[in-house]
Amino acid sequence: MDQQTFEEVDRYISGLLAPEDAVLQETITSLEAAGMPQISVTANQGKFLQVVAMMCNAKRILELGTLGGYSTIWLARAIPDDGRVVTVEFDPLHAAVAKKNIDKAGLADKVDIRIGKAMDILSDLKTAGEPAFDLIFIDADKPPYAAYFEKALELSRSGTVIICDNVIREGKVLDENSPDDRVRGVRRLNQLLSENKQVTATILQMVGCKEYDGMAIAVLNRW
Repeated sequence: MDQQTFEEVDRYISGLLAPEDAVLQETITSLEAAGMPQISVTANQGKFLQVVAMMCNAKRILELGTLGGYSTIWLARAIPDDGRVVTVEFDPLHAAVAKKNIDKAGLADKVDIRIGKAMDILSDLKTAGEPAFDLIFIDADKPPYAAYFEKALELSRSGTVIICDNVIREGKVLDENSPDDRVRGVRRLNQLLSENKQVTATILQMVGCKEYDGMAIAVLNRW
């Protein structure tokens, strides 16, 4: 097996089960037009997030890392009309692009974009007494991943699902002496998942159009 095969299979799956409509396609092209990095989840990964949201009957979703709003759109389409996605983005330019894409998708009433440092906004949400979220998707800067996860737990309830993207780093997580801050960040998260008794967790390796990586999936224990 090789990367070309992985990409072809990914496109096969997406074509069958996660076809992108014009809004999603334009969201991807808007990143290039704005000079933003093309690091959104793939179509199949977006559909995966949507399926998980539907499986846990999510009504309130928290997302860390909006970028251009691609994953936000997939998630917002999975919740009822009175549901809410709170999405956090550090870069005002990214947030502005995301807002245009979310508005174009007709999802403005479902999405609350918060601009600023994720740790600060997570603390603000806790202080404000926000109700617990049903699903939390973490796809932001990697060095503080473990800290984000611990903050996410404070905004969770029994049964809340937490998904963290990019936790395999093309296998670089195997290097315990890696000098890469991003690798060290996800290694801390992965170790935390193995030790935290509040959650039941695993990691899914993923290959495809975004090459080799993985997502961690944790659920807050019900007992």
